[in-house]
Amino acid sequence: MEYDIFIAFMLASIVGILVGPIFIPILRILKFGQRVRSDGPSRHLTKAGTPTMGGLMILAAILVAVAVTTEMTETMIILLVVTIGNGLIGFLDDFIKVVLKRPLGLKAREKILGQVIIAALLAWYTVFVLEQGTSVILPLFGDLLDLGLLYFPFVILVVVATTNTVNLTDGLDGLAAGITFFVAVGLILLTGLLNVTEAAIFSGALAGACLSFLKYNSYPAKIFMGDTGSLALGGAVAAIAVVSKLELFLPLIGGIFVFEGLSVIIQVISFKLTGKRVFRMSPLHHHFELGGWPERKVVRFFWFGSVVMVLLGVFSFR
Repeated sequence: MEYDIFIAFMLASIVGILVGPIFIPILRILKFGQRVRSDGPSRHLTKAGTPTMGGLMILAAILVAVAVTTEMTETMIILLVVTIGNGLIGFLDDFIKVVLKRPLGLKAREKILGQVIIAALLAWYTVFVLEQGTSVILPLFGDLLDLGLLYFPFVILVVVATTNTVNLTDGLDGLAAGITFFVAVGLILLTGLLNVTEAAIFSGALAGACLSFLKYNSYPAKIFMGDTGSLALGGAVAAIAVVSKLELFLPLIGGIFVFEGLSVIIQVISFKLTGKRVFRMSPLHHHFELGGWPERKVVRFFWFGSVVMVLLGVFSFR
């Protein structure tokens, strides 16, 4: 299994690097440039026009690596369906924003509905096709907790929360791709310990795709992943956790995603109740930016935090 994981990682890395010089100029010619929020940090205005929809590069890298490395088992099929399905939702959102020039893209309820449908399919497939039951592994204890019928809404919550928090994290050059890389490495270790072969190989492909994307997405970014990439990455992470019964480990190894999501929730609640903001700006990475931190310093700080959280998650495994 270790050999297959390594091959998947290397293939995804190579494919991701090779498609960059082809894909980025095409996006420039098509003028698929990023639109920057006017209410965001002023330094981000210089990023306007940078090619987006780079998530297609990530998906291509994962698909090639998986297709070459392993057979299309039932587990691998659902991992791909959830990843590509969420990526398709993101692609539609990006297409509406960039090509149709509608800045708001898909409505929030439309994106959530699509994510819920995909998550419900994942829950049903895991229970009735993979026949893995409705239990989840408890961190630290290693026992199984049977959620019964609550398992279905629980999986929906996991998928929707993960995809949207990864999406919120994608706000600085290399931030979401870098953090997802570390999370994927953590998932390689955990799925490997559980001998969930397909999930481990898929995690290797995910890690390789993220690492290769950083070549073009690190500061100063030559391309952004867009919602195509961030929703696909969130879907991939959530799907790996669900088929491996590692759902409760996600708040640990994906702790930075949790903090980013919570910062938005806290900010909204505080402003509505008191009219005051807790953070200079949310998500959390913008709070540090507006505090005077250079973008690269913020990204590296969050990467370091991600490594710490991943180690905590792995060490909590019994």
